[in-house]
Amino acid sequence: MAVDEQLKIEMGKQGVFVTTLQELYNWGRRSSIWPMQFGLACCAIEMIATTMARYDLARFGAEVFRPSPRQADMMIISGTVTKKMAPQVVRLYNQMAEPRYVIAMGACAISGGPFKQGYNVLKGIDRYIPVDVHIPGCPPRPEALLEAFMALQKKIDAQPLTGEGRPRHLDAEAPGEFPVPEQGAHDLEPAANKSVWTVPVVIR
Repeated sequence: MAVDEQLKIEMGKQGVFVTTLQELYNWGRRSSIWPMQFGLACCAIEMIATTMARYDLARFGAEVFRPSPRQADMMIISGTVTKKMAPQVVRLYNQMAEPRYVIAMGACAISGGPFKQGYNVLKGIDRYIPVDVHIPGCPPRPEALLEAFMALQKKIDAQPLTGEGRPRHLDAEAPGEFPVPEQGAHDLEPAANKSVWTVPVVIR
């Protein structure tokens, strides 16, 4: 049940802060996002720059990039995902703590970018794992990553704890692990995780 905003303001003037369990829970989640120390290509330089003093990612509670997926709850896919690397990305994602999030940073991570026609480049990491925020650009600037963090925080804030739209980790039917693709004779097998992405139907 939502608390009336005017009541919050009046109570706050008296030194009493009123909130709901959902707001408190989501505040804790959005204020302590721990990214994984993980970069794939040139977009990783922009990601690293975002942590420096000029941009200060610490304002979002994400100042320490964790060296292990078991200590992280967010993966920034920053750069080109080759088909040789895709299984490792999915494997690392499966080892991350829940609730976990993914930001696809740059054109390569989203769609393959300028290497889209290459036989060895994945046409978007969202074929295998769910992506929460996409950042276009080649490469996107640090300000774009900060904007993605704020977009992710807004998304977390709006999630209810029960019912439709609740986080994946609170949904008993949501998959805990995603299938890790393997190198087949001609391509990755499976070619995509059907529970996350299917080939769009184009009507001509």
